[in-house]
Amino acid sequence: MQISSRFTLAVHILACIEVFKDDYKVTSDFLAGSTNVNPVIVRKILGQLKAAGLVEVARGSGGASVPKPLNKISFLDIYNAVECIENGELFHFHENPNAACPVGKNIHMVLDDKLMRVQKAMEDELSSITMEDVMQKTRELI
Repeated sequence: MQISSRFTLAVHILACIEVFKDDYKVTSDFLAGSTNVNPVIVRKILGQLKAAGLVEVARGSGGASVPKPLNKISFLDIYNAVECIENGELFHFHENPNAACPVGKNIHMVLDDKLMRVQKAMEDELSSITMEDVMQKTRELI
């Protein structure tokens, strides 16, 4: 299983907005230059972040900004904004296990609780990391 690059792109975008907010108008074209991703993809991610309240985007070439303190934006907030998770479930079960098979008819009972524990552990860890953590390390390196 691999989380899509939308998550890391979203973190990259938020970091760029913060780093360059005082010196540049941070537009999708500007962000595309840093992420090396097509501006259309950047705009889609910005739209998802905006819908989640994690960025504000001025119309036209007004640029993007972060409307809340970075220590209030967790990786889980970002993940939930940009990753498509059906019904809040990280793991998607194959649709029709064979009910005539002893494994197939019991696989949900065997795995459901374990998969929920894995998802909860991941969500707890994502909740513990904030954009402020990212920016502290970024500032050390630039």
